Amino acid sequence: MADQGADMRLVVCGATGRMGQALIRAIHATPGVSLFGAVEREGAKALGADAGVLAGIGETGVIITDDPLPVFAKAEGVLDFTSPAASVGYSTLAAQARIVHVIGTTGCSEEDENRFRAASRHAVIVKSGNMSLGVNLLAVLVEQAAKALDADFDIEILEMHHRHKVDAPSGTALLLGEAAAHGRGLKLGDHSVRVRDGHTGPRARGDIGFATLRGGSVVGDHSVTLAGEGERIVLQHLAQDRSIFAHGAVKAALWGRGRKPGYFSMRDVLGLTAS
Repeated sequence: MADQGADMRLVVCGATGRMGQALIRAIHATPGVSLFGAVEREGAKALGADAGVLAGIGETGVIITDDPLPVFAKAEGVLDFTSPAASVGYSTLAAQARIVHVIGTTGCSEEDENRFRAASRHAVIVKSGNMSLGVNLLAVLVEQAAKALDADFDIEILEMHHRHKVDAPSGTALLLGEAAAHGRGLKLGDHSVRVRDGHTGPRARGDIGFATLRGGSVVGDHSVTLAGEGERIVLQHLAQDRSIFAHGAVKAALWGRGRKPGYFSMRDVLGLTAS
């Protein structure tokens, strides 16, 4: 059993990406945790390099590898903002090692989610479309607003991210959509409108609409509009630095340390519950 008084040994997957480097810097800045491993895909250019040097914090002695098995076997937690296929594989390894797996990967399918839930029988899985306190608080407010206002108030979710983001709508937009749907007692998949083009006809009552913008270096902007007759309520979150997600992920790992296996969200980590 791990010494709870020692630093929690964490592995960063996708260590050379923008989020991976932010995670390494967040670990370096957070008491109670240490960087134990750094994993990248096979053939990545940075294999063999020092993860700390690449992230701008100096030498750490942690060498970037494409073999997760040795580091998972001796680590206590994994921080993973990679791809759906990679995250599914990492969740299997985390379950075998009985360690905490924090997943910030977006664009996952229902089948992927089922695999994560299966892994959570043996490991602590914390998965969220967004790891920041502000966004998860926003989700609670969206749920409460959707519950308080009936379907006379149309719900529209707008998100904007940098030009390199590959999935849409963003995981955060979907998290907010799920919150709105839950507030209305609906299943998001039955009321989600992702695309509008051409002659669409009038808006259906009860739909939850999504709009996506991509461009520049935007870290992540999200707004939820509840539009009624003669008035609108707009709830918004603007992310200015991806370090907020990285610090949230580290917080989630520490929260999961020593906890019994299960499938959790950032609401659990942050103690946010909708009334």
